[in-house]
Amino acid sequence: MTQALLVINAGSSSIKFALYTVADGVPTPRYRGQADGLGASIGSLQIRDNRGERLLHEELPESDGHDEALDRALNWLEERLEGHELVGAGHRVVHGGPEFSRPVRITHSCLHELERFRELAPLHQPHNLRAIHAVARVRPHMPQVACFDTAVHRQQPRVAQRFALPRQYENKGVLRYGFHGLSYEYIASVLPEHDRRAAEGRTIVAHLGNGASMCALHDGQSVASTMGFTALDGLPMGQRCGNIDPGVILYLLQNEGMDAAGIEDLLYRRSGLLGLSGISADMRQLLESDRQEAAEAVEYYVYRAVREAGSLTAALGGLDAFVFTAGIGENAAPVRAAICERLAWLGITLDPEANARNAGCITTADSQVPVYVIPTNEELMIAQHTLRVLG
Repeated sequence: MTQALLVINAGSSSIKFALYTVADGVPTPRYRGQADGLGASIGSLQIRDNRGERLLHEELPESDGHDEALDRALNWLEERLEGHELVGAGHRVVHGGPEFSRPVRITHSCLHELERFRELAPLHQPHNLRAIHAVARVRPHMPQVACFDTAVHRQQPRVAQRFALPRQYENKGVLRYGFHGLSYEYIASVLPEHDRRAAEGRTIVAHLGNGASMCALHDGQSVASTMGFTALDGLPMGQRCGNIDPGVILYLLQNEGMDAAGIEDLLYRRSGLLGLSGISADMRQLLESDRQEAAEAVEYYVYRAVREAGSLTAALGGLDAFVFTAGIGENAAPVRAAICERLAWLGITLDPEANARNAGCITTADSQVPVYVIPTNEELMIAQHTLRVLG
């Protein structure tokens, strides 16, 4: 009997999942699904095959939460395994804190440690852990593996992980962690197929989506990231502010009468592209809009990306390649063009036609620094890690 793995990425009211079958140690996607609207008036469960054909679409009652949705999905998948044994589940867990620098098999003590980081990733961590608990309830004997978005950055030089605070806080885990590590890990693994010189050299990867960050890779290893202690830092995002003067937080506390909960809501849910534009957190809608506020939000997004790229180039001591990935990075040609044009001083020469058709390489043949568009695949990284951890 051959093996199958479940990969899970859970949100507050949704669960994305994929089933991989394993042959000769290589995981291959077979089914993908998503449960939406969990706990809402009407939720839904959809499952598609690897060609994108929809195989299941059913409504979920209002009472159904993560447990019920996962149980339904697992029952459906297990009926169609056809000689495959479901040997484990791999989860994306956003924050691994200072303790977890590699994927681990989940135990009670591991879960206890991960609960400590809920406040550091409030949009993600509670829901990642909820899915782990849900699988444990509906399939108590199934091994589970946690794959961390912070793990790949734990190898950065110590100076890149520190804040200029008294050492007592560093000893308590107040460090720059960085995120989107599974995405950066995937890009590093496939970059040799596109450009071996860049893979062995100095590359900036821009993971631009509703959550956004950039990472400096040297020989495939993370040496600096735009995100820090939480997933708020660095680039502006769909609803998150990105880099901000800590004095602004003090001002809001002392002069605007805001409390911690109100500031958290402001910075995580009402800022970024949504706050700047007052229109939408969705880059597609902003690019289609003719309103000045939309154009200004896009301009700020590009400006901050260019500034962060300069900082990461300094950390690398030069640049051999630049990679765009994730939803905006892979699909928003105008955003890529604006960033590349402002980085021309690095030796980037954009090919507008290649960029317009989302080509794999969007620079001219004589560009000193090539720029690539590479779709990310965090799911596959989770599957590979899970297989490795479970042996």
